[in-house]
Amino acid sequence: MATAGGPTVRRRQLGAELRRLREQAGRRIEDAATHLECSMSKISRVETGQAPIKARDVRDLLEWYGIADPQRIETVMQIHKDAQQQGWWAHYGDVLPSGMATYAGLEADAQVLRSYESMVVHGLLQTEDYAHAVIAAFQPNRPDETDQLVRFRKERQALLTRQPDPLELWVVMEESALRRPVGGKEVMTAQLRHLAEVTALPNVTLQIMPTSKGAHAALSGAFSLLEFEPHTPTVVYVNSMAGNVYLEKERDVRSFIQTFDLLRAAAPDPQEAAVLLEQITREMQDS
Repeated sequence: MATAGGPTVRRRQLGAELRRLREQAGRRIEDAATHLECSMSKISRVETGQAPIKARDVRDLLEWYGIADPQRIETVMQIHKDAQQQGWWAHYGDVLPSGMATYAGLEADAQVLRSYESMVVHGLLQTEDYAHAVIAAFQPNRPDETDQLVRFRKERQALLTRQPDPLELWVVMEESALRRPVGGKEVMTAQLRHLAEVTALPNVTLQIMPTSKGAHAALSGAFSLLEFEPHTPTVVYVNSMAGNVYLEKERDVRSFIQTFDLLRAAAPDPQEAAVLLEQITREMQDS
């Protein structure tokens, strides 16, 4: 059983192990819920890493599942202990949209992030002014929260330069998102120049999907694939007005991986992104 990673990955590892042990013991979710005197939804959320569980309840379940090996029990309890730690994003808990803390934890633990963006520049590649304009558009009457969310986004961007293992980021972005003058012409021009600079990092790859390309495999909307250490399942993240969706079933993940591969194949090579960025920047300045 893998035990490395931050608190979000540890919580998912704990849940996966508790689910495996429950199934191995021939118990159902409703049985576990009855045993702990809680709801089935609570057990389901614990087993998917979306809800916390008390240490005494973990020990109770391990005993009920027939786990008697002291070393095995200690390993599970250590994962539980590590899962209780708070990430840096907890400081923004009062202003983060629902589900964003979970995403921040997954992103912080990821080794590779592959994303498709259709409407805006990817959050890890945004300038402060651009991020402020985007966030303010969603919540125009809450300027204090907007400032905090911009700082939160800025802290996330440190993943791209962390040492010794910076996040590997591969983004396929629609050309139309780069031509939308978010924040005005000056803000957008600075954003385009920033993109040219940050995508020069060896761990950042950008492909721009030309509007002239027409239909492609991801017209249904933006998504991200978060990949972790070996033996930790990839997670698909889909953000929409209806809320955040996390997919972990192998069939769902495989479908999104195939979609991203089709996108990469359909978009021009990453080397061409710099040329198009320069062209769009000139046109933005001349408009």
